[in-house]
Amino acid sequence: MALLRCLTGIIAQVVIVKLTKHIYCIAHLYDGAQVNSHPQLGREVSYSRNVFLPITNLCQNRCSYCGFRRDPNDGACFMSPEEVIELVERAKAAGCSEALLTLGEKPEVHAEAREKLDEFGYENTVDYLVNLCRQILEIGLLPHTNAGVLDELELRRLRRYNASMGLMLECAVELPAHSRSPGKDPKLRLEMIEAAGKLRIPFTTGLLVGIGESFEDRVRSLFALRNLHECYDHIQEIIIQPFAPNPNTPMASCPPPSVEELLETVAIARSIMPEMNIQVPPNLLDMEKSCLTSDTHVLPKTLGNVLPQTLMSYLRHSHDSHGAGCHGWSFEDAIRTVLLAGANDFGGISTLTPDFINPEHPWPSVAELRGAIERAGFVPRERLPIYPRYIRDEKFMSMEVRKLVLELADEDGYRAR
Repeated sequence: MALLRCLTGIIAQVVIVKLTKHIYCIAHLYDGAQVNSHPQLGREVSYSRNVFLPITNLCQNRCSYCGFRRDPNDGACFMSPEEVIELVERAKAAGCSEALLTLGEKPEVHAEAREKLDEFGYENTVDYLVNLCRQILEIGLLPHTNAGVLDELELRRLRRYNASMGLMLECAVELPAHSRSPGKDPKLRLEMIEAAGKLRIPFTTGLLVGIGESFEDRVRSLFALRNLHECYDHIQEIIIQPFAPNPNTPMASCPPPSVEELLETVAIARSIMPEMNIQVPPNLLDMEKSCLTSDTHVLPKTLGNVLPQTLMSYLRHSHDSHGAGCHGWSFEDAIRTVLLAGANDFGGISTLTPDFINPEHPWPSVAELRGAIERAGFVPRERLPIYPRYIRDEKFMSMEVRKLVLELADEDGYRAR
């Protein structure tokens, strides 16, 4: 164990060394230079228009921070086929291209879920999801399913009707926040991400920042994802998602991660995976709720606090230049800052549905997001739930999915206007 801890520390220090040049570029942006593009990805910053379908909030896991999960007879719900299709048809009329199917993991552990599935005419949740995704595809939206840990057969069945799929790694080490969540075993989640790679499923994963993990844990998590991507070339984006406290949960009184921690993680992800799409959810960028101070958290001693200090320097300059106080961060400040740290995607934006995982954090409008991206010096591009580079590679899509993708995509692989 001592050797493992030593190796982890060495890895983290190497990462910071490699980051130095990148971070100094960020720090010098406020000296008058124009905004640079991300070297490997250009100046384009993407997002998608989706409808959020919370299929069920019944779940086998009991994560200490989760405000989505509900117990039977205490707020639990299971969307009927009619409810799903009605919302999908409204989303189609509203110009959405993505149907995000999110649900608790293995809801059948609850008798209420089994009863609902029987009422709908299905033996299990995956049977239900497969048929829903087939119908959604026929309506003209591209499904993206996140159903928790699935086995290879379940992934194979869902692949036929999904443009992409997802599972947050969250963290590659076991954490107390997951002590009652068997599906959050990092080994199980990494095995599923690997299985998706073997099946050539364009895949979304990422880290949940601020749930009790250390800096070294985040570095280890990012390397674990990079290793899988290098083997299978299937991870289309990595989400760096800040923890947002939810009321009536064991972690309701825990603070969210600091601005510095979020930006540091984005920058590290960009350094470790220069060509990866790095996403930050725009509705969780509540910068005005965080107060920048001179305090910085401890990093490996080789380079002291170089990373947070240089980012803090940029952040304070942005504050001064906008005449903002400690709680005066605007949405545009937040967007510009995460872009400069290395993000290049802001995920799905819904005009019809809230973020059911973090309902207290409303989405920005598409116009607000596009405007903030443009004023930061980048070019907003609406994408599909499958990224352009995977659209250009037929092996990452079924025939059913490819047919609709080609109808919706332009010559660059983004959403056709």
